[in-house]
Amino acid sequence: MGEMSGKGRLLLLGAPLGNSADASPRLRDGLASADIVAAEDTRRLARLARDLDVTIAGRVVSYFEGNEERRTPDLVAAIGDGAVVALVTDGGMPSVSDPGYRLVRATLDAGAPVTAAPGPSAVTTALALSGLPCDRFCFEGFLPRSGGARRARLRELATEPRTLVLFEAPHRVASALADLAATFGDDRPAAVCRELTKTYEEVLRRPLGALAEWAASGAPRGEITLVVAGAPPATSADRPADDELRAEVASREAGGTSRRDAITAVANEYGLRRRDVYTIVHQG
Repeated sequence: MGEMSGKGRLLLLGAPLGNSADASPRLRDGLASADIVAAEDTRRLARLARDLDVTIAGRVVSYFEGNEERRTPDLVAAIGDGAVVALVTDGGMPSVSDPGYRLVRATLDAGAPVTAAPGPSAVTTALALSGLPCDRFCFEGFLPRSGGARRARLRELATEPRTLVLFEAPHRVASALADLAATFGDDRPAAVCRELTKTYEEVLRRPLGALAEWAASGAPRGEITLVVAGAPPATSADRPADDELRAEVASREAGGTSRRDAITAVANEYGLRRRDVYTIVHQG
């Protein structure tokens, strides 16, 4: 489809994670000058505008998970008529584990331009603060909510060598960390980053087992980003004997871990292939 004519465009606004002082001049300009501001939470937008001393002259509409499918065509039509539509979520960049992708795709498909005013990122902020390797990383967003699906996803990630960044809801942090420790091993280095850039920012840098114990003592509050070290390089230099591997798997099972997760964790701990540990366990 050809480009739309006129000044209409979609502007993605990167919003502060918690400290309004992190707002960029372009965020201020975008909020003040847009014809339409689509916000994940209009009340949070109003607070942000007050904090920034910005007057929003354009029309404000809500745009969140529950209405984005219905509202997207109207916003694209407005862009086609020449409007500048600014999209802002509760923190960070729209589309990154937030509403926005649907509107970006529809705007591009309609031949209209999409641009952005970059802002703070929970992903890269947590990664930098974690003290874990930052040269290569992968972002997995939110893990599945159900335990079975979450553990299945973690089994897929257990041998990922890059540093892993995850988002998690406060009420699921304890169960997520318990599954991470069971699947990746208690000793895998990790960090829990809470309330980034806010007054009570906290970064806990501990092995997964210790973090799981910490979370089990009471659900933490606030926005949570988890950073987990990648799997160690595969090596058999310190490979235990088969009987020892079987004993370690059995010990994890006795502690309540499923055999599948126990095998994955032991394989990951010693840099072995999961199927090799599986064969050893089932031949014993």
